[in-house]
Amino acid sequence: QVQVVESGGGLVQPGGSLRLSCVVSGTIFSILTMGWYRQAPGKQRELVAVITSVRNTNYVDSVKGRFTISRDNAKNTVYLQMNSLKPEDTSVYYCNARHPRGMEYWGKGTLVTVSS
Repeated sequence: QVQVVESGGGLVQPGGSLRLSCVVSGTIFSILTMGWYRQAPGKQRELVAVITSVRNTNYVDSVKGRFTISRDNAKNTVYLQMNSLKPEDTSVYYCNARHPRGMEYWGKGTLVTVSS
């Protein structure tokens, strides 16, 4: 029973910051590739950032230089630090865990609203 739980979403003004957290239980966290996705109304889900088991990272172009993904294997947690937030970042953010065998696990999402 793998469980993925996000937290940290909320309302923030343009230019502000938020840090999202995602805790994974029920499997060996250190071997997982972890990703943050987002989906806004009327839009398809997109990959925002990914971090591998060896801490290789990639970002969608629209967040490069503003967002940072990191992981703490001792806490079974992945983070997404979001700075210089823009209204277009408004979305439900989902945490994804991918096992080397191919299984994927999803959280229920956390809402980020960037508005003045």
